[in-house]
Amino acid sequence: MGAGAQQSGGRRRARRGGRSQTRPMSEINVTPFVDVMLVLLIIFMVAAPLLTVGVPVDLPKTAANALPSDSEEPLTVTLTASGEIQIQTTATPRDQLIPKLRAIAAERGGKQIFLRADGAIPYQDVMQVMGALNAGGFSNVGLVTDTGGPTLDQAER
Repeated sequence: MGAGAQQSGGRRRARRGGRSQTRPMSEINVTPFVDVMLVLLIIFMVAAPLLTVGVPVDLPKTAANALPSDSEEPLTVTLTASGEIQIQTTATPRDQLIPKLRAIAAERGGKQIFLRADGAIPYQDVMQVMGALNAGGFSNVGLVTDTGGPTLDQAER
């Protein structure tokens, strides 16, 4: 387990009343290193989901699968229950949404954007924001929902 002493061979025997000769063990014990690495791995696995956009939105629940992620950080537009529009975490007035999206689209290589809309928002408002996303230069719009919602085929998941 730890660094200790090891006898220096089978030929030497302890004398009566004398001490046996020992030499220090020169092997590295990796168990504490592995323990620390596993703890760090668990900490990062728990902390990584907390690094997403932190706007509180009550997302609708669906049975859809998650979209594959890109190499760059996804751009997220949020429509809150109060009707406020946010790009990532920055509040944006409705009349400035399309010019800001065009500026962002000019900088970014990908045309993918995620729309998070509160479940209490009317469908018409969500569609207006989706039209603004398209007019802003983003052709690939992903709707963000929570998993575990009802399915149309009533199958157990």
